[in-house]
Amino acid sequence: MTTTVKRSLIASFLNTGTVGAPTWSIIGPGVTTGKIAYNPKTLQEVYINEDTGHTLIESYAPNMPVEATVISGDPVFNFVDALRQARAVLAAAETQVINVWKYTSGPAYTAEKQTVAISIEEFGGAGGEVAKIKFTMNYQGAPTLGTFNPSTLAWVDA
Repeated sequence: MTTTVKRSLIASFLNTGTVGAPTWSIIGPGVTTGKIAYNPKTLQEVYINEDTGHTLIESYAPNMPVEATVISGDPVFNFVDALRQARAVLAAAETQVINVWKYTSGPAYTAEKQTVAISIEEFGGAGGEVAKIKFTMNYQGAPTLGTFNPSTLAWVDA
């Protein structure tokens, strides 16, 4: 049997604490879009004895652009806004994200945890409208695979 997967079954949690003492906060309140872009780097070649090309995948450079309504008091917004105000760069702009595939068997779902560098793109908006923030979580290196329980916020390495 096949099942259509809604976006709500793909959950992301941002570490709004520290690596040593993580605080996993759901990315959701105010967020109107968030897609993981895998950004494959490819090599395309046509061999001299063929007329059809070959595409090799050399690497990936995933990121997740996010657009959100500003909700003061939301832990994710507060964390990202602090990075914006500090104009954080290098290690100061890094944290972790856990992407949870809630369409797998739970209550501890298949998940991936990884370091991300957060870049701020836009903040504010037009007069008379709610403020928006656009930021991108740029994935750093390979993820750690494991399981995550959204109810208990417990991560377990695979």
